[in-house]
Amino acid sequence: FRLRHMNIQGKLIEIFDTIQITETFKKREFIIQDHKNPEYPEFIKIELIQDKVDLLDTLNVGDEINVLINIKGRKWEDKEGKIKYFNSIQGWKIETDNDGINQENQAEDTNQDSGEDLPF
Repeated sequence: FRLRHMNIQGKLIEIFDTIQITETFKKREFIIQDHKNPEYPEFIKIELIQDKVDLLDTLNVGDEINVLINIKGRKWEDKEGKIKYFNSIQGWKIETDNDGINQENQAEDTNQDSGEDLPF
């Protein structure tokens, strides 16, 4: 199955250092607080890999962001032959208030000429 346009929107809570896993593979993780249910906030760990680790360089804890994600799943067999499965949430693009979270809506609002100034 294929999911399209998956994203998580919320506040950037924590940014971790880039980890060089092997000579050719690096990853960086961060935590975003999802605001869908303010009474019970979700703290979601997302990973960035390879050249995407740099996406966090211009961001600060507390920033409101929209992260476009893919859900990845892996199968691994240990030394005893037991199969284990792992899931990860992998980010591939990060938008902020300045460059994308509301651009789509703003573009639509700009193109509509209703003749009225709406307060929102």
